[in-house]
Amino acid sequence: MRTDGTISAVVVGDVMLDSWLHGSAKRLAQEAPVPVMSLEATEDAPGGAANAAANLVALGARVRLVAAVGDDECGDKLVAALRLLGVDGDLVTVPGRRTAHKRRLVTSGQLTARYDEEDLAALPGTAERQLLDRLADALPGADVVIACDYGGGVCTPAVRRALAGTPLLVVDAHGPAPWRECAPAAVLPNYTEVVRLLGDDDGDVRDRLTYVAARSSRLLELTGAGIVVTTLDGDGTVLHRHGRPPYRTYAQPAPQHMATGAGDTFAAAFALWLAGGATPEEAAEAGQAAASVVVRRPGTAVCTRYELLRALRRHQGTVQTPERLAQLLDEHRRRGERVVFTNGCFDVLHRGHVTYLEEAGRLGDVLVVAVNSDAGVARLKGPGRPVIPCEDRMSVLAALNYVDYVTEFDEDTPERLLRMIRPELYVKGGDYAPEMLAETPLVRALGGEVRVLSYVPDRSTTAIIGRMRLLP
Repeated sequence: MRTDGTISAVVVGDVMLDSWLHGSAKRLAQEAPVPVMSLEATEDAPGGAANAAANLVALGARVRLVAAVGDDECGDKLVAALRLLGVDGDLVTVPGRRTAHKRRLVTSGQLTARYDEEDLAALPGTAERQLLDRLADALPGADVVIACDYGGGVCTPAVRRALAGTPLLVVDAHGPAPWRECAPAAVLPNYTEVVRLLGDDDGDVRDRLTYVAARSSRLLELTGAGIVVTTLDGDGTVLHRHGRPPYRTYAQPAPQHMATGAGDTFAAAFALWLAGGATPEEAAEAGQAAASVVVRRPGTAVCTRYELLRALRRHQGTVQTPERLAQLLDEHRRRGERVVFTNGCFDVLHRGHVTYLEEAGRLGDVLVVAVNSDAGVARLKGPGRPVIPCEDRMSVLAALNYVDYVTEFDEDTPERLLRMIRPELYVKGGDYAPEMLAETPLVRALGGEVRVLSYVPDRSTTAIIGRMRLLP
């Protein structure tokens, strides 16, 4: 790890170019009853080990990618894409070899076809020696090494031998058995790969979780790893390690075609968290949270450190008590994150609220929203208010992507909360100056800044409720 806390990672393995061809299909071909697709856009992205490297960079690591490409246009596109993403690509160009290329046809948001071009033969001798030289140069000082072995010919026996004894080696391989002699720190097989490794015929069972959990000891033995994480797509993961019961993470289901590259993202976040000193269980949760970010995006995507931290915060709970919230914010500040605070009744959430909360979320790393209790709203707004109970108001706010924490306060002003939280920035939405806010002197005395954000005219909870009450 560098003196500034940045983790140094090496990724070695099979790279590819993922191409997404988007278009529309409005008629059938004359030659056969197949749709004719009109190509409208093409998106290229690094895939495989290159995607793992791109995710590591997005998550804040210093990365060196050691791999091989062909001397072709596809290889040139991959190198250019990696350069744009800030990946230090130490790539061996192999004359006469094709760079792996996976094309996916997408029509009206649906994956309709995929076709691959790739060479699966092991690297020729000269290219292998060049790759080993670059690997030997990259390994010293690396905090973590990820081996992405997808059967593309890069992870030869000689490469595996070069990685044996690496202090923190994380292996993501279609076939983990050959890596046993390397004694990896962790291997990340999916369910199909686990069944193949176990040599079972009954892998296609209804309860995959029970099947995998019952075979923890055997999986650890067969892989020679300290940790095995079995990925189960929409069922999350199961983590196995010696002397501990299996540990499960939970996924948020997504369409299968949206999961492209999610395994690379999981591997990157998992390895990075391990290298940073997290427990294996914490690393698995980080990997799961990162994967949940990318499966909600089209194409081959990456998860940034900011997005991962926000996803992890949602996992631990958005609605918090003031006391617990103060503790959590201390942890965020130790990581150098900026806290933004706002408060209000939010009784009938409307466009004005959403606009200024979204703007507030972009002004810092953590957005805290304090909500007036039901008794507090009644004192401020009068009889008949609130229309919506506090628990429901907080749940709606917690569902907004840019809100990190929600808490309740019963006083007429958030003075007690402000003293506990000490935000770097206090914001309100409206058409007045900071000097008009009663909280401004206290926030400034605590070392914070006060800012009034954009005001959306003709958006008022009182007016909305009034119009609702006039309805027949």
